[in-house]
Amino acid sequence: MLLKRCSALAKPYYFRTFSTIRTPDLEVDNVVIGGGVVGLSIADMLTRERPQESTLLIEKNKRLGEETSSRNSEVIHAGIYYPKDSLKTQLCIQGNRLLYDLLEKTNIPYDKIGKWIVAQSPTQHEYLQQLSEKATALGVETYFMNGEKAMELEPELKAHSVLVSPSTGIIDSHAFMDYLEQRIIEQGGNIGLNTRVSGLQATFTGDGRYFLETVDGSSNAQLTVSAKHRVFNAAGLYAHQISNCLMPDKYKLYYARGHYYAYNAPSSIRHLIYPCPEKNLAGLGTHLTLDMAGKVKFGPDVLYIDDPNDYTLPDDLDHKMAFSRAIQTYLPGIKLDKLQPDYAGIR
Repeated sequence: MLLKRCSALAKPYYFRTFSTIRTPDLEVDNVVIGGGVVGLSIADMLTRERPQESTLLIEKNKRLGEETSSRNSEVIHAGIYYPKDSLKTQLCIQGNRLLYDLLEKTNIPYDKIGKWIVAQSPTQHEYLQQLSEKATALGVETYFMNGEKAMELEPELKAHSVLVSPSTGIIDSHAFMDYLEQRIIEQGGNIGLNTRVSGLQATFTGDGRYFLETVDGSSNAQLTVSAKHRVFNAAGLYAHQISNCLMPDKYKLYYARGHYYAYNAPSSIRHLIYPCPEKNLAGLGTHLTLDMAGKVKFGPDVLYIDDPNDYTLPDDLDHKMAFSRAIQTYLPGIKLDKLQPDYAGIR
């Protein structure tokens, strides 16, 4: 049944349109598709701000947040990289401030350790100057540190200069999702795990509701869910397929897989270290991040792929050496034999 917390792994999405709508098996006011951080946050808001309405979150996997939300750097970004007027920039800045406000009131592990963006040449320093000017215009704090001072504070580092982003931090993403899940349940919401959406249709006559066809991952039982008010598409890597149910062939996603390496050697690094960004923001570079236990990890790189389920992690010398060369631009003492494949994420 839809609301059962099942243990079997859900199958991938397979979408179809359906010309006739049978009597729904379940009626709710709101449906959220996708149980990552975005979907959980939306469901939390709905159950908090609209307690008189029923809200159901549907997640195709057997656990919440198994994909992008748990396969990333766990960094709370400041919002300085992307175009000044973009929605991404606006939401990142607002989200940064709102998230810290929340974290100060909870027991979710986090640390505002700051990010150092490292220039290795006068040309890269000029780029960081432009980045700093944009941050100032956006109201985001940054400041410069010369290479000598930076290498005094972080002796393992090689730097011409450093742009410091003090409002960048790290968070335990799993604890954050656990917190949101608990709030949704306490506020009267429902969560359906191991349940994939196989079809979506809107009716714009009468009360104008949405109908979702769902499949239980354990029993393959098909259920029709009626959403009387709203459907939120937070399906992440599969969001285009959800939208294409209503607007056929309108959206297509292109996937980039990033690989992370753990560093199994002692390190004195105490800040997030990012190289100067690549041209046209093809990526933020192979950066150094820390987890809540202080463990160092490096990544991600960028590899374009076709399959959003392909989390293959290369474990060959050529890939490791390429990783090492990227890291050595700012951390020349890196030991190749201490780099170990850790995990991959897809964006």
